[in-house]
Amino acid sequence: MNLKGMANDSMAEQNYPQSISIREITEYNFDAVISMKRPDGEKFVAPNSYSLAQAWVYRNNNDVFPYAIYCGENPVGFLLLEADYEERKLCIWRIMFPEEYVCKGYGTAAIQIVLTGAKKLTEKFDIVALDCDPANVRARHVYEKLGFVETGEVNHGSKEMIFRLN
Repeated sequence: MNLKGMANDSMAEQNYPQSISIREITEYNFDAVISMKRPDGEKFVAPNSYSLAQAWVYRNNNDVFPYAIYCGENPVGFLLLEADYEERKLCIWRIMFPEEYVCKGYGTAAIQIVLTGAKKLTEKFDIVALDCDPANVRARHVYEKLGFVETGEVNHGSKEMIFRLN
């Protein structure tokens, strides 16, 4: 399984009431992903348009992977992964849900899909990492519940958290 193979993985077989999956961004879901917004003034995550532009800029490196997060056939969120092969680290660069899809378990399920996929790639990765703004209490709760711990590193004001795969 390569990183692109993580798309279409789902939590349907898990004990979630909804079927969560991660899918590649295509011409069919692009508009839905671009239209997803966080509340005005919130600065926890960059707009999806900016994230997709970054993915395009780094496309030739083959280490940045944007995905749509689905509940059933409805796109509900956005995920941007970065593979740092030298450091053996898979980074959750961005994960974003519009306010109407927050606190429904979608973020937890999406991250579990990433962790499950990363565990299948232990020949490439030892950890999954992400940065969390200290003021983003909801996100921090989800990350800690899943087993992420702080490293003590601070990146652009956000605290790095990691999940060890082995």
